[in-house]
Amino acid sequence: MDLTDSLIEEISKKYHASLESLWKAHPDYKVVRDSYSGKWFALFMKVKAEHLGLRDSDTGGIEDDIPVVNVKSDPDFIGMVIQAEGFFPAYHMNKRHWVTIRLDGPVPERQILDMIDRSWHLICNTPTRRIYEAVKKVPKGRVATYSRIAELAGNPRMCRAVGNALHKNPDPEHIPCYRIVNSEGKLSGRFAFGGEEVQKKLLEADGIEVGDDYRVDLAKYGF
Repeated sequence: MDLTDSLIEEISKKYHASLESLWKAHPDYKVVRDSYSGKWFALFMKVKAEHLGLRDSDTGGIEDDIPVVNVKSDPDFIGMVIQAEGFFPAYHMNKRHWVTIRLDGPVPERQILDMIDRSWHLICNTPTRRIYEAVKKVPKGRVATYSRIAELAGNPRMCRAVGNALHKNPDPEHIPCYRIVNSEGKLSGRFAFGGEEVQKKLLEADGIEVGDDYRVDLAKYGF
């Protein structure tokens, strides 16, 4: 397994991400996209040495295109890191906010993974992402209020944002938004899950009692 494949395998394990080939002329270019936000946080490519400003003596005699990855980083950090061997101003991307890392050079795999993680945090670690991760923590047999999810997501004041995020839930199978109720334990309206009884049935399948008034006992089932 070469370094590109190894990095992609690690990314797949750690992040909820997908790889896409967006350019017919360059099928080996792989964009790594966060599945929740749809934003890129890495781009794997092979580019000619001359496009990176390398001379023959810098390539070790390698004539093939050089494998690289583009990641986002802080402008000040980019200004420093591109002074080191194996780092370059971003190829075909904003050079103030992105940096290119050579994958067949002296940069250790661990450092490259750290740079990819930095990129993910800058692009994908958004309030919406944190809301979805908080909802995933609510176990079967429990419910949580909007305010509780907002608290777990790092900002107790963003209850409305919680509602908006759950309304746009991109992955209902893994983000159990039906386990979220209001501050009185009341279920959402009929529109939220495709029918008036849907949320009630899903909660009851979890072993939660739902009253005739469509409320859940938070003292008993609250997370």
